[in-house]
Amino acid sequence: MGIVDQIFDAFQNYGDQLYEGGEAVTQLQHALQTAYAAEQDGASDTLIAAAILHDYGHLVHDLPQEIVARGIDDKHEELVAALLEPYFVPAVTEPARLHVPAKRYLCAVEPSYFSQLSPVSVQSLALQGGPFSNTEVKAFEASPYFADAVRLRRYDEIGKDPDAVTPDLGYYRSFLEDGLRA
Repeated sequence: MGIVDQIFDAFQNYGDQLYEGGEAVTQLQHALQTAYAAEQDGASDTLIAAAILHDYGHLVHDLPQEIVARGIDDKHEELVAALLEPYFVPAVTEPARLHVPAKRYLCAVEPSYFSQLSPVSVQSLALQGGPFSNTEVKAFEASPYFADAVRLRRYDEIGKDPDAVTPDLGYYRSFLEDGLRA
């Protein structure tokens, strides 16, 4: 089974789990809404693929669903990068890996961003290290994928509407396939 089929299989088997500690959407709804927001914003195909995959680590780790409430940072962003780097180009895996640091970055540079976070996202921010320091901000801004990671983070925040209508996962297969390494 190829990696895209494995991803689809994981979404089929675990995508109905609630997103991060009881948000009002499932993992699959969140992934689709995030990708749809990216597409509507005119993002590149690779950033749309990153949007589908950014929380894939939540589907494939063996930790309980309520990890944030238990005070655990699952480091899902690092897991997704480690699992998918052999298969996908960096323009897909790096924004996905950096979407948590992008939250920490935005909380440091845009005070109003923090007020937009859901209660679960505020709780996970504390587990992830809180807002960046000035030194961390500068280091993050030096990343070649900094801008895409920030865009992905903003799409991530949009993807939490239980009533949103999006294309199904099959629609995004070509975006994933286009992001594969040659």
